[in-house]
Amino acid sequence: MSVEGTWDLSISTPIGKIKAVAEFRRKDGVLVGTAYGAGEEVPLSDVVLDGDRLTWKQAITKPMRLNLAFAVTIDGDTLTGTSKAGRLPASKVTGERRTLHAGTGH
Repeated sequence: MSVEGTWDLSISTPIGKIKAVAEFRRKDGVLVGTAYGAGEEVPLSDVVLDGDRLTWKQAITKPMRLNLAFAVTIDGDTLTGTSKAGRLPASKVTGERRTLHAGTGH
């Protein structure tokens, strides 16, 4: 199962849908990543792929300061799962991997 690449994410939160982009790559055999959204770029931590289940953590400051924990299932070029911030209810996450011919940049 490969997760490397750029993923367009949609997170359904109590304050509306948030669009974000996550990039995953291998660095020295270890999965690492970066997320882009709300005008900020943040590193992903604890990126773990176990079979088709991918988990990671990230801290954001916009729209508010939150520590997020993601748990998603990869199915080809799509993913579904949840994002959880502390004691708040989990938010549904969906995503699609960008194909090479679908434009460039983020």
